[in-house]
Amino acid sequence: MTTSLATQPRTAEVSRNTAETQITARVNLDGTGQAKLSTGIGFFDHMLDQIARHGLIDLDIHAVGDLHIDGHHTVEDVGITLGQAVAQAVGDKKGLRRYGHAYVPLDEALSRVVIDFSGRPGLVMNVPFKSGMIGTFDSQLAYEFFQGFVNHAFVTLHIDNLKGENAHHQAETVFKAFARALRMALEIDPRSVGVIPSTKGSL
Repeated sequence: MTTSLATQPRTAEVSRNTAETQITARVNLDGTGQAKLSTGIGFFDHMLDQIARHGLIDLDIHAVGDLHIDGHHTVEDVGITLGQAVAQAVGDKKGLRRYGHAYVPLDEALSRVVIDFSGRPGLVMNVPFKSGMIGTFDSQLAYEFFQGFVNHAFVTLHIDNLKGENAHHQAETVFKAFARALRMALEIDPRSVGVIPSTKGSL
């Protein structure tokens, strides 16, 4: 069982209801990697499971979207809702390590992700997917998911797929590296408990 030096439970629940999607996301940033996922897109559920398992974040995400059109609204809105939930759960960021980075390989594929809980949304993503579709998941929607997340979690995120010939492998290394970087950034630094990690005094 993991423990946290956070003084308050770092949990949140956010719902988003539009004419296109109905989504509920629950997060526990100090979890054990448990996940309950239902988005209607199998590969996307698999990627969200990577975030939970390798980020040691408990995720409960239920989404009903207009999949008869395509997966765009569902994937983007899950990113938005998850970003909002993480922002709420992280609170004032006191004691937060703030920065996280990870390299993750899978066979021929290798990805690097760097994250900063900067309070400033920003995404730089360089992932030349070798296939447009991974199962029923449009690989272009990986960008939309991360864009929605950074805009609402208020983080700066750099994603680079350095090598890869198989789109499934490329995506999986990206999501696993994101999870590991997120886990590092969200840890409470025992040397800086109660201190906001910025010379400005706020993030």
